Parts: sequence; C-alpha cells; structure tokens
Amino acid sequence: QVQVVESGGGLVQAGGSLRLSCAASGSIFSIKTMGWYRRAPGKQRELVAGFRRDGSTDYADSVKGRFTISRDNAKNTVYLQMNSLKPEDTAVYYCYAEYLHEMYWGQGTQVTVSS
Repeated sequence: QVQVVESGGGLVQAGGSLRLSCAASGSIFSIKTMGWYRRAPGKQRELVAGFRRDGSTDYADSVKGRFTISRDNAKNTVYLQMNSLKPEDTAVYYCYAEYLHEMYWGQGTQVTVSS
C-alpha cells in the first residue's frame, strides 16, 4: 500500500508563487513516476507536470515557463514550484504516484489565485 500526501496549497494573488509538496510512503522501494494533475471547477482533469519512468518531464502547455517540477528520490517526494500564478490556475491539485503498475492519488490541495 502506498500513501500519497500533498501539502502547500493556499490562496495567493495573481503574479505570486506557491510551492506544492507531495510525499509517497509505505512499503515501497523507489517510485519513478510521480507528478501533478489539477481539476478546475467545470473543467476536466488535466496533467500539470510529471516525471516519466525515464526521468524526463511533461508539462501542460499552459504552465510551461512558469511551473517547475522537481524531486527528491531518496524521499519519494516531488515538488511543484508555481510562479507567475494566474487566476486560471485556480484548481484542486492532485499528486499521483505510480508503483508496480498501480496509480495512487493524494487527497488534493486547493490552490486559489485571486485577480
């Protein structure tokens, strides 16, 4: 069993920054695939940023140049540094971790960007 716990959401003004953290724990050795999705009100869930198994990264076009995903492999933790935030970034952000072909999700953390 894998537990995924996010932290770091909150309320910020447009142009501001937030840093999200996500830690995976449990009877695990190493998790290669981790990242972030988000769901905004009335919209479909979308991939924000994530690490693939080979260590490469994916970013949504809407966040390229503003968001940066990083990781601490020893801690099975990923971070999402979000800069130049826009009101359209308002959403619940969900961390995911893939382990032994199973997907595990965090409970979500709210990010609200005011204009």
